[in-house]
Amino acid sequence: MVALLAVVGSYWLVYQHGRSVERAEAEAASATRDSGDRLAEVLGERGARQEEQRRAAVHEEVRAHAQEQRTIAEGAAAGADAAGQRLHDEAGKLAAAVSCPSTDTAAAARGDAARRAAMVLSDLLNRSVETNRELAAAFDRARVAGLACEQAYDSLK
Repeated sequence: MVALLAVVGSYWLVYQHGRSVERAEAEAASATRDSGDRLAEVLGERGARQEEQRRAAVHEEVRAHAQEQRTIAEGAAAGADAAGQRLHDEAGKLAAAVSCPSTDTAAAARGDAARRAAMVLSDLLNRSVETNRELAAAFDRARVAGLACEQAYDSLK
């Protein structure tokens, strides 16, 4: 009986050893898998941070380019304003030159009519220049913003 117990006991010990070896192998495989998963997670986070940094750099570049374009558009608008002011001055000179003092009442009436017509044209010109200035500025802002948006979108692809 003691021999039987010794044999059963040795089988039991072999069985327990086999289970502990399997457990150790399973834990090692799990640790390897977990470390691989963690490595992939870390690499994924690093890649995501790099992509975020790339996008932020592109966004900053697009913003700087848009600011440069706005500056150019504002310079062109200033040049157009100066040209409009010169045109306004010339129209004022024309209105002043049209009226001429005369002793002839018919000529004086024609001169007054011509002066009023020149003033009306000058006023229309001023309104047109102002409206065109506002429209051009709005167009420039919209164009620069649209191009910046397009560049930012393209950088995401």
